[in-house]
Amino acid sequence: MTLPNMITIMRLLLVPAVVLAMLQSLWDWAFAGFLVAGISDGIDGFIARRWNESSSLGAYLDPIADKLLLVSVFVVMGFAGELPLWLVVTMVSRDGLIVCAVLLSSVMSHPVEMKPLFVSKANTAAQIVLAALALGELAFSVHLGPLRTALILLTGVLTVASAAAYLVAWLRHMSGYGEGSRTSNSQTGDIKSGIGKSGGSNTGA
Repeated sequence: MTLPNMITIMRLLLVPAVVLAMLQSLWDWAFAGFLVAGISDGIDGFIARRWNESSSLGAYLDPIADKLLLVSVFVVMGFAGELPLWLVVTMVSRDGLIVCAVLLSSVMSHPVEMKPLFVSKANTAAQIVLAALALGELAFSVHLGPLRTALILLTGVLTVASAAAYLVAWLRHMSGYGEGSRTSNSQTGDIKSGIGKSGGSNTGA
């Protein structure tokens, strides 16, 4: 197993530790765990690029670790009243819709690869900053009300925009599949029609 994969697995193991610290109101430990996870994410990415140690396993594990940590932090903070529930519901719904879209396209034998869009990267960055800010406020007993409010609104807008962008891309992908199917059926019909005409001609001769 490569070093980046080991670091990613460590980051996965940090998720329950961060959640447990949050549930026990140990905000300093939760903030520290979140910070370590963020730093380790940068380190394993650097190692993978610098020494060419990227792998297919890491390509799957890395985004799963990042998303699991962010979703867990947002959900716990939402129920703790530290983040608005509408934002948590919007975030979780967006991720759920993307997963459902990927599964549906696979079931329909027309898999789609959801590549990260610019708005999606901006959304993830906003979520990370908001989570770090909220945890930092609680860990150091500071209040950055206007900044937090601005980040909450920005994250909400980017989450909706990201969901819409992925939905449009998915619909285009699936409609192209439908058009391809109709074209294929039309061509098949033309071929059958041509065979019938050809057969009739040969029979007549």
